[in-house]
Amino acid sequence: MRIDLHCHSTASDGTDTPAELVRNARAAGLDVVALTDHDTTRGYREAVAALPAGLTLVTGAELSCRIDGVSMHLLAYLFDPEEPALLAERELVRDDRVPRARAMVARLQELGVPVTWEQVARIAGDGSVGRPHVATALVELGVVPSVDAAFTTDWLADGGPAHVAKHETDPFEAIRLVKAAGGVTVFAHPGAGKRGRTVPEPAIAEMAAAGLDGIEVDHMDHDTDTRERLRGLAKELGLLTTGSSDYHGSRKTVALGEYTTDPEVYGEITRRATGAFPVPGTGGA
Repeated sequence: MRIDLHCHSTASDGTDTPAELVRNARAAGLDVVALTDHDTTRGYREAVAALPAGLTLVTGAELSCRIDGVSMHLLAYLFDPEEPALLAERELVRDDRVPRARAMVARLQELGVPVTWEQVARIAGDGSVGRPHVATALVELGVVPSVDAAFTTDWLADGGPAHVAKHETDPFEAIRLVKAAGGVTVFAHPGAGKRGRTVPEPAIAEMAAAGLDGIEVDHMDHDTDTRERLRGLAKELGLLTTGSSDYHGSRKTVALGEYTTDPEVYGEITRRATGAFPVPGTGGA
C-alpha cells in the first residue's frame, strides 16, 4: 500500500480542487490519501463525491497552533467534523485569516512591494487565505523566485518584516479537542527549521504525555539527520511516525506520494480513531 497522509486542496492553499486531488492521487499510484486543509473541512464533500475506485480517503485538517511563541501545525485525522467545540476553534482560527492577510499586504506595501489585496484574494479564490497566497503574489510580481523563497525571515517567516501573527490554538488544547472529537493527532514537520523556530524536544515530550499520537518524520523539509533524530525521539516517547508529501499542487515542487506512511502505522491510526472512518472509493464523478 502507498499512503500519503498530508495533502492540501483549493479549500485552503493547494492548487488542485478536492476532486482533482483525489483523481491525481489515484493516478500517482496511491492507495490512501488524506485531505488535510488548513483549519477547514470544506473540501470533504467534493473529495468524497469524486473518489475513484481503488483509493481510500482519510478526512482530516492541519490545525494552526502556537507554543511558547513558536508556530506549529498539528495534523488531525478522522475526527467528527461537526463536533461543536473543535468546530468553533477551527472557525476562530479561520476567521482571523483575512485580517491577517490584509495586514501582511499592508506591510509589504510599506516595504515598497506593489502587491494588492485584490491580487491575493484572486489567488486564494474560495480557499482559506493564508501566507502561501501572499507568497504566490510575491512570485507573480517577481519579488521572489519561488513560494519557498518567500517563507524566510526576509519576508513572511516568523520574525520577517512582513510577518503578521494570527490566532493559533494552544497545542495541548488542540490535542484535547481532537481527542474529544474522536480524532488522532500527529505533529506536522516538527524539524522544519527553514520555516523558523522549531518546537524543542522537551515540549514534544509534554505533548506526548498529553495524548499526541505521532510525529511526521519523512517530509521534504527534513534532511536525513533530522529524520533519524525524530525517529529516535518517537521511539523514546512511544509515538507513531508518519511520512507525507505535504502536497500543495503547483504551489510546491513535491509530488503526491513522494513520502509515504507505513501501512502498519496507518492501520494503528484508523484503529485509534472513533470520530470518523476512512472512505473507500467506488468510482467518483
